[in-house]
Amino acid sequence: MESNLLTDVFLPIALGIIMLGMGMTLTIADFKRIFVLPKAVITGLTLQLLLLPITGWIIASVAGLPGELAVGLMLLAICPGGATSNLITHLAKGDVALSITLTAITSCITVLSIPFLLNFSMHHFLGAGQMIELDIPRTILQIFLITVLPVTLGMILNAKKPELSRKFEKTVKILSGVFLVLIIAGAIIRERNNIIPYFIQVGPASLALNLITMVLGFIGATIMRVTQSQRTSITIEVGIQNGTLGIAIASSILKSPAMAVPSAIYSLIMFATGALFSLWMHRVPDSK
Repeated sequence: MESNLLTDVFLPIALGIIMLGMGMTLTIADFKRIFVLPKAVITGLTLQLLLLPITGWIIASVAGLPGELAVGLMLLAICPGGATSNLITHLAKGDVALSITLTAITSCITVLSIPFLLNFSMHHFLGAGQMIELDIPRTILQIFLITVLPVTLGMILNAKKPELSRKFEKTVKILSGVFLVLIIAGAIIRERNNIIPYFIQVGPASLALNLITMVLGFIGATIMRVTQSQRTSITIEVGIQNGTLGIAIASSILKSPAMAVPSAIYSLIMFATGALFSLWMHRVPDSK
């Protein structure tokens, strides 16, 4: 498969199908939940939208990553959560409704925040000769087309044709899983000649981003005294990001396979840390 066909056609379509599947699980009630669970939702949003970029910036700076990898790590840190975080929340006995709400709201907000924060990151971490000029209005439109639009279509399908939505839900979930694996594998294969040095360079930073944000999310939620299930959801939403979106933006919009590497490596790591966290939560007694 030609690399331009992979990045320009298959990758956006695959991500669109994944986001469509996520949209088919959403309803308007998920967005209204901010008024029903204001403390939990605002806590999760604040930690995810403010804490993550700051943590990513510190890790990228302290780790001394090469420019493209530093930007790739920042790109990952400013992405929203994804369907994977909702699944891990379910496995960890978290508040799935809260998880879905946080994913839905951050997916809408980051359409606007990603281009600006990404542009700022490139100005800082890339030299003048490496700088990629980002057309912010066009980037907002591109991110909207591969995230918010398919999610919206999925929600409309779920609202207007719930029977049809339920009929295709399993198929879409299977396709989403297959595409997720293919996207991660594609990003790794494209950089196969550099993947081992990249893994050595950015693997520890990706793991640090995952673990530190999960710990900070847990501490922040604990300080706010939300329920145990809500704390579990917030911990996962803050610590598990949409690596698929990071790969898509790096490969399709920025045309930089190297910037996709942190998201690809992170996507492998998060399944392991998410599974361990889920096992741990099953050993913790239920409490309010």
